[in-house]
Amino acid sequence: MESGSIERSDALSAEEWPALLLEEWKDTYATLHMWTQVIGKVRLALTPLVNHWWNVPLYVTARGLTTSPIPYRTRAFEVWFDFIDHQLVLEVSDGTRTAIPLTARSVADFYRDVIEMLESAGIEVKIWPRPCEVPDPIPFDEDLVHASYDAKAAHRFWRILVSVQTVFEQFRARFIGKCSPIHFFWGAFDLALTRFSGRPAPARPGADLIMREGYSHEVSSVGFWPGSGPIKGAAFYSYTAPEPAGFREWPVRPDAAHYDAEVGEYILMYDDMRISPSPQATLLEFCQSSYEAGATLAKWDRKALERPTGRTLSKSA
Repeated sequence: MESGSIERSDALSAEEWPALLLEEWKDTYATLHMWTQVIGKVRLALTPLVNHWWNVPLYVTARGLTTSPIPYRTRAFEVWFDFIDHQLVLEVSDGTRTAIPLTARSVADFYRDVIEMLESAGIEVKIWPRPCEVPDPIPFDEDLVHASYDAKAAHRFWRILVSVQTVFEQFRARFIGKCSPIHFFWGAFDLALTRFSGRPAPARPGADLIMREGYSHEVSSVGFWPGSGPIKGAAFYSYTAPEPAGFREWPVRPDAAHYDAEVGEYILMYDDMRISPSPQATLLEFCQSSYEAGATLAKWDRKALERPTGRTLSKSA
């Protein structure tokens, strides 16, 4: 083994950063959000709790989003969204493979078909059929409101996730402290990466079980989501928790980034990144500078936690 540079110098092409206008796919977004919650809750129900709820997210793949293998009695199974052939696939370690098409259908129909597909493979699971982290939630088995699926929009969103993950992987490689996987949280419908200082965080007043577990230690997080609430479009976000004094005044780069007091995070709109001369470099700059803001002000041991930029162990050529 020898030390070598692993950060890619070749930028992702402009084709890998397509436009994603919220108004054009908001109905598909809302429906797909509920579908991912159904599958995510299956994983939640059948896996033991891992620190910070790392047992519940989905993961980006070369075709879509997956649960990763879930142990079930003497077998294991995996459920994944295929945004190329547009189907939901169930694969079991005994060789069973079934799929249902991703088409315009209600959440209630999707939920029924998923449970039937699992039961036909001998997998029994009970989930709480109420969505999380959304206003005015409708139980899955009653939801006839969300029933849209634009295959092109779903495919476009997944392609963006793949590109974002590529950049997040480079950013993640710079850190040698405790760091999360790059995972897709179906609650907020966001792709996220979290770094840890290694120190416990003070208890949050009034925090529920989910928040206590998620923020038990000091964190710096960066992520991407299609937008919601006050953020009217796809955006990248970054925050440090607990937020140190002076964080919101730090000169986070690029210039298009800003601190949004309503959400308590730094925001870089996806379109501002996408149209920049080098989107990949712009996103890395946002990740790095917003992390530096929190880690510096919170007095993290950066020397012990960080790898010199661009250096890691790699196999000899």
